[in-house]
Amino acid sequence: MIGRSYEMTSTVLGDRRRINVYLPDGYGESGRTFPVLVLLDGGEREDFHHITGLAQINAAYGQGQPLIVVGIEGVDRKHDLTSPATNAADQKRLPTAGGAAAYRRFLREDLKPWVAARYRTNGRWALMGESLAGLFVAETLLREPSSFDDYVIVSPSLWWNQGALAAEAKADLQRARFAGARAWIAFDDPPPPADQARKDRAEQDQLEAAFRDTRPAGLTWTVTRPGETHGGIYHPAALQAFRALYGSPGG
Repeated sequence: MIGRSYEMTSTVLGDRRRINVYLPDGYGESGRTFPVLVLLDGGEREDFHHITGLAQINAAYGQGQPLIVVGIEGVDRKHDLTSPATNAADQKRLPTAGGAAAYRRFLREDLKPWVAARYRTNGRWALMGESLAGLFVAETLLREPSSFDDYVIVSPSLWWNQGALAAEAKADLQRARFAGARAWIAFDDPPPPADQARKDRAEQDQLEAAFRDTRPAGLTWTVTRPGETHGGIYHPAALQAFRALYGSPGG
């Protein structure tokens, strides 16, 4: 069994959420403390098993620190992972959107204390997600950076709200205050049609340029392009992120 599942009550969201927890090999005997990776789309039929598998094999071969992985099963991800859109086309595309602010509060005020009360954490917390979840992670980094220490952003859906997050990133970074945070951002190779691919690449470049131009103090950031499409990027990007962020005992 690679993990255990729990039902927790969220006072912020007013409902119950299913949480999957993976503990690294030897957790019960070691007495050590560990970093925590909070995984969005972390259900058993979502990304929990393949991301915990990468974390497990990375540590087993001595290529990275052992991690506690906490996966949150999605309920209505189109609601939870998006901020409200201001344009009609995106509102029509995702009619339940707009719950990101409350979901961030749930992570900070409900989930993190729940985990810290039950497991030996070392005080370093990471948030990880891909696609709409990647968009949510990026928005959290830019607008509420004290929520987590490390941010793993894979193939974020920057198209949401007509690319507003990338367009506003420079201003967000100029306002933000970071204290030892790290961001690992992996962009996909946008597929055809050509017009859409150019638009997607322009939004990626705009977000990268915001980091490059502002050089925010207290933030270490990396942008990588593994040469994969949206459908194939998560595994190689996650493994790169684990090795880069947790590749040594002090990482």
